[in-house]
Amino acid sequence: MYKKFLLTCLCLILSQLVWAQRHYGGSGLKGRVTNTSGQALAGASIVIEHLRAGTNSQEDGTFEMQHLPHGTHEVRVLLLGYESAVQQVELRRGETATLVFQLTPKANQVAEVEVFGVRDKQPEKLEVITRLPLKPSEQIQSISVISDRLIQEQGALTITDVTRNVPGVYNFATYGNRRESMSSRGFRGIPVVKNGVRINSDFRGTGVLTDMEGVESIQVMKGASSITQGMAGDIGGPGGIINIVTKTPKFERGGYAALRVGSFGQVRPSFDVYGPLNESKTVAFRVNGALERAESYRAHVSFEKFYLNPSLEWRPDGKTTLTLEMDYLNDSRTPDLGTITLSDEQYNIFDLPHEQFLGFETDRTTTKNATFAARFNRKLNDNFSVRAAYFRSNLEVPEVATSLSQGKRDADGNFMLPAHQRLRSITQSNRSDKNSVVQFDLIGQDVQTGFLKHTFQVGTDFRTVNLELPTYASTFIDTIDVFHPIPNTLPVTPASKITATTTSNEASLGFMLQDVLTITDWAKAIGGVRYSTTESRSSATAVVTRGQAINPMAGLIVSPFRGLNLFASYTNSTNPRTATRLDKDGNELGTERIDQVEAGIKSDWLDNRLRFNLTLYQINNRNMNLQAVEPDANGVLIQMPYYTKGGNDERKGIEVELTGRVLDNLELIAGYALIDARYKEHTTFVRNSSPLNTPDQTANFWANYTFRYGALKGLALGGGAYYVGSRPNNDWTNAGVDYHEIAPGQEPWYMKAYTTVNLQASYQATEHLGVRLLFNNLLDEVGYNAYRVSFINPIDPRNMSAVLTYRFR
Repeated sequence: MYKKFLLTCLCLILSQLVWAQRHYGGSGLKGRVTNTSGQALAGASIVIEHLRAGTNSQEDGTFEMQHLPHGTHEVRVLLLGYESAVQQVELRRGETATLVFQLTPKANQVAEVEVFGVRDKQPEKLEVITRLPLKPSEQIQSISVISDRLIQEQGALTITDVTRNVPGVYNFATYGNRRESMSSRGFRGIPVVKNGVRINSDFRGTGVLTDMEGVESIQVMKGASSITQGMAGDIGGPGGIINIVTKTPKFERGGYAALRVGSFGQVRPSFDVYGPLNESKTVAFRVNGALERAESYRAHVSFEKFYLNPSLEWRPDGKTTLTLEMDYLNDSRTPDLGTITLSDEQYNIFDLPHEQFLGFETDRTTTKNATFAARFNRKLNDNFSVRAAYFRSNLEVPEVATSLSQGKRDADGNFMLPAHQRLRSITQSNRSDKNSVVQFDLIGQDVQTGFLKHTFQVGTDFRTVNLELPTYASTFIDTIDVFHPIPNTLPVTPASKITATTTSNEASLGFMLQDVLTITDWAKAIGGVRYSTTESRSSATAVVTRGQAINPMAGLIVSPFRGLNLFASYTNSTNPRTATRLDKDGNELGTERIDQVEAGIKSDWLDNRLRFNLTLYQINNRNMNLQAVEPDANGVLIQMPYYTKGGNDERKGIEVELTGRVLDNLELIAGYALIDARYKEHTTFVRNSSPLNTPDQTANFWANYTFRYGALKGLALGGGAYYVGSRPNNDWTNAGVDYHEIAPGQEPWYMKAYTTVNLQASYQATEHLGVRLLFNNLLDEVGYNAYRVSFINPIDPRNMSAVLTYRFR
């Protein structure tokens, strides 16, 4: 019986296969796609719409489709940057038809922007941080670029929103939602610069704010950037650097005006206008800006923002460009302490109701930031060009804010107040931060010497930092209890008095050389070296600190075939330490050196429409200046008044990135990072403990599908998810060691991992009018970003917004 059953099933399957072969399998289609010059076009989409059948053209432009039904069909070919083409074909049973498509470039085609920028072109201003005229795939550093196309698509408004598209980059802290401090590869607070100049000299501590309306792209270079940016104490640290690139003029007329409204009373009008200023199109302008007003899910919290970004560009001839830019932000917001933890020993974050606010309704932080840039480029001949640039940033941050403390500890180290109560004080600050940089470069491209081809850069830069930071006395106000209503009206309080003002000045000078040697068609060697000097002084001490360093870089890129680059590199960064770091005999210990090894794959497919990157890295700091510790009579470690050389802090991990336009109407971006950051040998921290706020993993995914034709033409649907792993709320110090007021020997608790899901739907109703709906944190996930226990801020709950955009030409 069993055999008869199997035989019957087999007969049925064979009969179905025979029917399918007769109906579908007897016909085929093959052909080739070229441009009007006859050059092969790879990655074109060939579709037979009513059959839902399709394929892509290969590197030589050919394509093939089999098992098609006979009859007359309409075949459509689509490729980004080209007009679509349609042909009818009659397929006869048992035969394969041949079609040839010649695609015409779109008229007045402006380079189309992908989610990672413009294809086959170096991203705008990438040379500010790399100093070389090379695309990211040609560099030995791990570089990710997020374009304004993706920023608009996702409705991103913050640096955190944008950089979650880059694996291994995460928000370190917002310090009460006042600003954004970003981290990468386990390093606290990597520099965030704008057009190559840092906005805030204390990037590790307080971060920055910006507005996305004026952003052309955000570029993330992970790992050591010391060869182009200077020492680790400056912005050349081993964690990487984030460059905010502002929009620049276009030489065709266009722009848009938009209005965004959303949850928590958000109202945000914005605009972007650009075009030439004369008939010869040698001068062009661009102006964009935004106003925003919003409240919060938290009572008594609000913010207002004004942003303006004008720029001007002059191209007197085909070899010379002068660009002038300004970027101004005035952001006034309520600092929000978030909530508190009811235990120092374990995860016990109090779910503070949204109608409760820990501060006073008069608390306010105002960020005033103006950046200026002048860039000059001159092409000397086919191989050589010069580049000069000047950047300046002025930052003012006046603030009146609430601070909390749990009270003094008793003899056993326990706080005298219960965990649900806090002492509340009012504090004041007024930071003034001025930064500038001048760069000069000589660029050589494809310079031949014998059998070697060189692309090189020789340059210098000079940076200055001027900081003024007054210290105000804080004023105790009251004691609050989170289990009961919290008063938010500040009683009449005398103005805080300035107790001291610290001014600090720093200047650094660097000289660098980088050379990319093309040895063969499949192998390139990259080498470079930078010499840096720094000098800093502070009114707090009479000490003038000087430092100098030589930082090398070496790497190799092997390309076994087109579109695939295998790379490996070594570089290091130097951290100059203050002259007060003395050993037991009173000798200065000098600078620290951090070594980095990186290797991986950079590849692009389908005519550079799809990119896959894999990076492995290991970063070690074995040359630290550590405060010496010795055991006391009871064996407990105590800190000594001198320092010692040694230790080993290690960061290693894997980063995977997939980005691109898989089909003409489907974009995606995905990433994953595994971060293993450990204190291996350290006098302060417990062995194998992790730095605070370092997640073990991050992951991101985003896909956007656009309907190009048919009844749904103009509709786009997108969605994605972002995951950040669990992370320690604090560092774990050895027993007996005092560090940043951390309870010695107390193991930190871990903030829980969370995943947020976002969706978007947009519809281009006409050539000019479009609408976009954004749904953020759709599943209303609860997650936190925190700085120790001083600021514990929930992520935004579920929210939505709508954007109406009118485009003009």
